[in-house]
Amino acid sequence: MSIAIILLTLVMIVAFMFEYVNGFHDSANAISTVVSTKALSPRRAIIYAAVLDFTGAFFGTHVAHTIGAGMVSPESVTQLVILAALLGAITWNLLTWYLGLPSSSSHALIGGLLGAALTHAYLQLDKAYELILKLPSLRLEHPSLDVINGHNVVFKVLIPMIASPVLGFCVGFLVILVLLKIFYKMRPELLNRLFRKLQLFSSGFLAFSHGSNDAQKTMGIITLSLMTFGVIQDKSFHIPIWVICACAMTLSLGTMTGGWKIIRTMSSKVIKMKPIHGFSVEIASAGIILTASHFGFPVSTTHIISTAIMGVGSMVKVSAVRWGIVKNIVVAWVCTIPICMFLSGLFYFILMRTPLANCGG
Repeated sequence: MSIAIILLTLVMIVAFMFEYVNGFHDSANAISTVVSTKALSPRRAIIYAAVLDFTGAFFGTHVAHTIGAGMVSPESVTQLVILAALLGAITWNLLTWYLGLPSSSSHALIGGLLGAALTHAYLQLDKAYELILKLPSLRLEHPSLDVINGHNVVFKVLIPMIASPVLGFCVGFLVILVLLKIFYKMRPELLNRLFRKLQLFSSGFLAFSHGSNDAQKTMGIITLSLMTFGVIQDKSFHIPIWVICACAMTLSLGTMTGGWKIIRTMSSKVIKMKPIHGFSVEIASAGIILTASHFGFPVSTTHIISTAIMGVGSMVKVSAVRWGIVKNIVVAWVCTIPICMFLSGLFYFILMRTPLANCGG
């Protein structure tokens, strides 16, 4: 077996590892509210979410196109770049899982891809830098920065990264406001019973939306790897059906594992919810995530759901939100892309000093 095939196989294995980690890391997104309100037991909620995660993965491929074909130029992508990006994202996901922080797997992958591609481009400029030292009068721009598709990064990553948490907070606030206006005369025990039943729908809707966005990111990375190797010749970036099925299955298996530390943070440490609150969070979050998936925005489901919880909690009572926990979550959000850029760049630098660099550098 040639070293090129070994490298492709390694990239595929690590990509599915990322999808699996993504599943158990983000399982809290889909089930924390329904577990918190006791609408479903944790075990049933996880199985329910896994099934809907799998189904949602077949809901379009717009996000996969954004990740695989819209972030960096094809010339800057090698198998080692993809491998380093995945390793950086997995490292950050495992670290935040260990700390119990609901960070963004989406932004971890995007940061990893940007960092590895930039490092690859800069390392290719070594000879050019030597030429500049020999010829001081020669002016050379930094073409390595051109590897990033600035338009897509700004309009499909950075702006949605800022806007989606704001929308999560505002929509969550408005949904609970409307529901309280409608049901304010209902007795509390009847209200809880009604919305525990409605949460069976809303939590499934949220799990479906999570699958529609998060499963596609690994689809894009795997398809990019196959195109880089030459297995796929289609320039239109068509996602093979077997890639869609494999990513859907891996994500749902990861969800069934469950990231319990993050589930505890999301379900009880931010705010203690009643069924009507959980329903509001799930409906608001799912609507935003599905809209983002339709337009190809790789948003953070974690950001949206967390801020929807904050919006709902603020409507009930500002002091009901445990803002100290929120602060730690926000710090993880802000740090995700730059830290993953650094980690993936470091992994790429290390990988370039291995035998794999002979075919993947």
